[in-house]
Amino acid sequence: MKPEPWSSPLLEQLKAKFAGAISDTLVFRNQPYFTVSKESLIEVCEFLKSEDGGAYTYLVDETAVDYPKKEKRFEIIYILYSFKRNDRLRLKLLAGESEKVPSVVAVWPTATWLEREVFDMFGILYEGHPDLRRILLPEEWVGHPLRKDYDILKQDDAWVQANLGIESGQ
Repeated sequence: MKPEPWSSPLLEQLKAKFAGAISDTLVFRNQPYFTVSKESLIEVCEFLKSEDGGAYTYLVDETAVDYPKKEKRFEIIYILYSFKRNDRLRLKLLAGESEKVPSVVAVWPTATWLEREVFDMFGILYEGHPDLRRILLPEEWVGHPLRKDYDILKQDDAWVQANLGIESGQ
């Protein structure tokens, strides 16, 4: 299956309200998605959460994908749900290696935990996050395991030796 172009009244409203901030508007497996510019992320999210924007009041998930050969190597993906409309919407944001991404915690408080996980696993930094620290791995852990260039056979040998007193087994 290939993504198809997405058109809807909501999309037309988004394009009119946020001219130039919305791109790659597609539908894949019945789920619409688009890419949003970093500069407009918070405003777009606030609008989508509002009644006029479809009442996407539930941030289902926030995750990332790593494409190390691309200039903007990370795609941060937000999956939203509207109880009012009974549908999902995905937003994508592209970010470079050390580029900070605006935190959406002020829009959806549950992003506190989701952004910490993305930070822990990918090393993506969120500007304005109230408590950005590791959530799954120890604070002293070196590296971010879901990056494509993280060698699973070379995990943090030093941490394993210092804290567990064993060789990593790799």
